Amino acid sequence: MKTENKTNKAEVKTVAKTEEKTVTAKPGRPVNLNSARQKRLKELAEKRINGELKRGRPVNENSARQKRLVELEAKAKANGGTVKRGRPVNENSARQKRLAELEAKAKANGGTVKRGRPAKKTETQDTVTA
Repeated sequence: MKTENKTNKAEVKTVAKTEEKTVTAKPGRPVNLNSARQKRLKELAEKRINGELKRGRPVNENSARQKRLVELEAKAKANGGTVKRGRPVNENSARQKRLAELEAKAKANGGTVKRGRPAKKTETQDTVTA
């Protein structure tokens, strides 16, 4: 019986491919357009098209986080669009001086700085074995 079903399906597929207009049956259970779920899905699709669909958790404008975000946005506008976060850089520290020197060397050498310790020059002796 199993082989008959497979051959019948193969025949139907070949017939459908040769015709200009193909009719395909959807697999699975048929959809009831009058069901509550289908009606709800249709409403959601319409709202999505109109831009009325709200998704996710609603925002509480009076929360501490939202107030902080508003303050940060105001600071960003006042400072030209950026807010500095974290610890400020001390330009007189040893690390910042070293980084400035490395950057100056890079500019002098065309953008590259040799890394690491210089190679040790060794003399090689040529020995001839007879």
